[in-house]
Amino acid sequence: MSNPRNGDTKPPCLPRNGLVKIPTQPNGLGSASITKGTPAVKNRLCQPSSVPAILSPALAHRSDLPIPSLASPLSLATLASVSSPPGASLVGLNASEGSEQPSPERLPGSPSERQLAVDEKILNRLFWYFSACEKCVLAQVCKAWRRVLYQPKFWVGLTPVLHTKELYNILPGGEKEFVSLQGFAVRGFDGFCLVGVSDLDICEFIDNYPLSKKGVKSMSLKRSTITDAGLEVMLEQMQGVVRLELSGCNDFTEAGLWSSLNARITALSVSDCINVADDAIAAISQLLPNLTELNLQAYHVTDTALAYFTAKQGYTTHTLRLNSCWEITNHGVVNMVHSLPNLSVLSLSGCSKVTDDGVELVAENLRKLRSLDLSWCPRITDMALEYIACDLHKLEELVLDR
Repeated sequence: MSNPRNGDTKPPCLPRNGLVKIPTQPNGLGSASITKGTPAVKNRLCQPSSVPAILSPALAHRSDLPIPSLASPLSLATLASVSSPPGASLVGLNASEGSEQPSPERLPGSPSERQLAVDEKILNRLFWYFSACEKCVLAQVCKAWRRVLYQPKFWVGLTPVLHTKELYNILPGGEKEFVSLQGFAVRGFDGFCLVGVSDLDICEFIDNYPLSKKGVKSMSLKRSTITDAGLEVMLEQMQGVVRLELSGCNDFTEAGLWSSLNARITALSVSDCINVADDAIAAISQLLPNLTELNLQAYHVTDTALAYFTAKQGYTTHTLRLNSCWEITNHGVVNMVHSLPNLSVLSLSGCSKVTDDGVELVAENLRKLRSLDLSWCPRITDMALEYIACDLHKLEELVLDR
């Protein structure tokens, strides 16, 4: 995750798992997320970066200049642009907080150097050269730098990842207090990934994030204990959500999907949720007429489910990923190609019962396909490649791993 560097070939300063997430790519809702908290990540340091030289060498190498090391591991407190006090885990602060940060007048160097270091016109151009991870650190240098870096334009497409334990501060009496999310609101984040949260945590998030009602467009819940009631409250209160991801959430049921899914949702990803089966697909097909993208990993979905999609979805849905849907056979492929004829992206990865005949159906009926994933389909042979070569003339990507 890095911003355009105008030809700079410096490798990104990010571990695979960190604080923010790469913008949604065409290949799915949850691609290339950077999370925080695993032991491997905590022990892995960012690579030091080279900073474009707008300061004089004397100023750039002054050891008393309070610039944090860009090689330091980040935390949610860093994204909030303030050092965390002992015993606290802050994830957001008002721009007026952080009184320990030096003012521009106290920066070392000559008056011209100080003026150059806080010139907003220069800073607005300079900060585009840094990755989001580096911007989190640079925002701690002084209030002037933070004021520039906290503009929403520097954070477009990035998604904060918030773990349950980082959502609360422990007060001296042992009580828990939900942290301030104002620092995220200032930067205008319109998407969040919440990890390990419960129904209560989601309600607290809605109450404490100023943009939650209308401004949040994308929500991802991973390894969470959200129930039917929590899912219903979240989608009822957060009226702006159009992209939803549920991963590893085993406490909601198909009945919860029937009661909570809203027609405004255009992209849905459901993976590793044990209660998702054919009835869940029926709810998705009937309640989401504007669905453009569906990513599904469900071990209990059968061929029948792929016949539920409506004519409206056949017109709007262009991306379907069926990953490790072990019960899908060629009969399910028949239902799919007739229900969703306008697909441009299709994945049957891990659908181990699909054979060459199923690929022939795909090639003959889905002529608009630009991406096809047949990885982990052991029954595919050379014959399937012949069907693909003869009929899928718009194909740009073919995945045949394993």
